Amino acid sequence: MNIPFLGNRRQKLGLPDPEGLADLLAECELLRSQASQAGVRLDDSAASLEALDQLLPRWRDDEEMLPWLGNDAGLYLGTVIVKTVPGAAWEIWPDGQPVVRLASGREFDVVASGLEWATNGVPELSQLYAEVAES
Repeated sequence: MNIPFLGNRRQKLGLPDPEGLADLLAECELLRSQASQAGVRLDDSAASLEALDQLLPRWRDDEEMLPWLGNDAGLYLGTVIVKTVPGAAWEIWPDGQPVVRLASGREFDVVASGLEWATNGVPELSQLYAEVAES
């Protein structure tokens, strides 16, 4: 049934435009809050990744917070890459996982990397950024 004044309610909602998607993924509220409490300003730069690597990992004591913080760390890493590496852009896999696609076509699962960093501290976010930036 098509009722014109209601519009097409079955129309699929798409993703926001690339800029809107980047803004949405850059929020990283938990990570930004933790960094701010430690006196680290996250300005979407490679230097801020180095500052995050220097934080004492107090979050590792909180198993509930760990995956959330790791997710945010990965999204923040992706944000820095997209903003500073020419040709890098966000891509959403069919399962909803956000990844960064480089100009070369290589895809980088930043969320998995962020979780690894939050859990183990290695590889460091700045190290991951350096590897991606030189690709």
